[in-house]
Amino acid sequence: MAMFVLVVDTSFMNVSISAVVHDLGTTVSGVQTAIALEALVSAAFILIGSKVGDLVGRRRAYVLGLLGYGVGAVAMTLAQSLTAVVVLWSVVGGLGASLLLPSMQALVHGSFEGTARTKVYALIGASASVAAAIGPLLGGFITTYLSWRVAFGLEAVVIVVVLSGIRLVHDVPFTGDRSVDVVGAVLSVLGMGGVVLGVLVWQEGGEAVGLTIALGVVALVGLALWVLRRERRRAAPLVDPALFRSPAFRVGVSQQTLQQVALGGAMIALPVFLQMALGYDAMLAGLSLAPLSLSMFAAAILAGRRAGRRRPATLVLAGFTLLVVGIAALLPVVPRATSGWYLALPLVVAGGGLGLLVSQLNAFTLSPIAEDRVGEAAGVNSAAGSFGLSLGLALAGAVMLASIATGFSAQAQDSPVLPPDDKARVSEVLEQDAEVMSDAQLVGLLADEPAAVREEILQINDDVRARALQIALLVPLCAGLLGVVQALRMRRLPDPAPGAAAPSIG
Repeated sequence: MAMFVLVVDTSFMNVSISAVVHDLGTTVSGVQTAIALEALVSAAFILIGSKVGDLVGRRRAYVLGLLGYGVGAVAMTLAQSLTAVVVLWSVVGGLGASLLLPSMQALVHGSFEGTARTKVYALIGASASVAAAIGPLLGGFITTYLSWRVAFGLEAVVIVVVLSGIRLVHDVPFTGDRSVDVVGAVLSVLGMGGVVLGVLVWQEGGEAVGLTIALGVVALVGLALWVLRRERRRAAPLVDPALFRSPAFRVGVSQQTLQQVALGGAMIALPVFLQMALGYDAMLAGLSLAPLSLSMFAAAILAGRRAGRRRPATLVLAGFTLLVVGIAALLPVVPRATSGWYLALPLVVAGGGLGLLVSQLNAFTLSPIAEDRVGEAAGVNSAAGSFGLSLGLALAGAVMLASIATGFSAQAQDSPVLPPDDKARVSEVLEQDAEVMSDAQLVGLLADEPAAVREEILQINDDVRARALQIALLVPLCAGLLGVVQALRMRRLPDPAPGAAAPSIG
């Protein structure tokens, strides 16, 4: 149920973009930023969250994480501005996720062994897929016929139910070194936070983008050098470098990152397309995304039930291949689609691939880890996923807006219909604030313009918006292609033995 809440939370936000924009008087890029920022905070603090779980207890960290998510859900039911959403849902909820994800994985790892552990990881993946399947439909229905606030209120109720049954979750004690690596913690926040924050600044048209990303990269390099130095001095680092000496762990973490980059990129581009380009309300957007969610759920359940019958590397290769085929099939469809039905078959294929991935990657990555290392291993694994998700969300959103600004300005300058003053005004506005806009929003802004100018700008908007959405989908496509390459490498590695720690990471 906790994993369900984690996934359904973002699903609710994705299908409610247009409603949130309208009710809070904000912009699409503002809501996109809030969504990406929530994943960014989770990624930036998740290594610290895994250490906190080791020190205060995994079950206690699990409860604190749920409470953080609960604060975010309640805030969404009451928020009257984007600022409240950013502070309470993005930041407090993101901090909750940074505690919840690694503690959940550590609790599962410590409570089950062997094949049972593999099946439980698959069930958690299936739970995420259930949320992905139900979230867009439930969120769309509630947003359309009641309010998006009600959807988040129901999420808070689910969290209360989970907390009421917390006695069913048995704690798994930490037996490793309890010292705290403060420098490593600061570098991890600056590193992962800086890279994604730089992309978000680019998305919002801010300055010092390159400097922000560069600082993030420098901090990540510094973190790697620092943990190696701590290891040589026999002091406990934030992350044990020995984890990365396991080929299975390295490739599993990288695949987790690529899967989440693909998912994040798709789940920001597709809802924007459905709500802005096709003018769908939340209900129709949720129904249109159902093929992706339902096939993801079905594939995860099927793979979980057949755990052990196929090599994990083979299933991961199949998953990334299906993801690539599905996303590639969407590219020519987007400019021509006049309804969500055009997307159904590609989404079924991509969803099937994602379902195979969520059923396999956690078990593949964490099964061979020794008990005294599982907390930090789960933290690294969760950090990779959260970093990938936030990067996918931010990068796809930024690419989309940059494409709109470039394309709209170029077509406006080449237009024989627009007067010179209008061309200059379009370029100036786009330079300050590029925005994904529906035809209805644009008609309202152009109410005082001559009919010929209105029609020309609407046509330019249609062309540029479709092209920008195509370009945004290249983010999940490239991530999927890299995943295929990595999966071929996975097939050359021996399968990790469930429950047995590899010598290099024990």
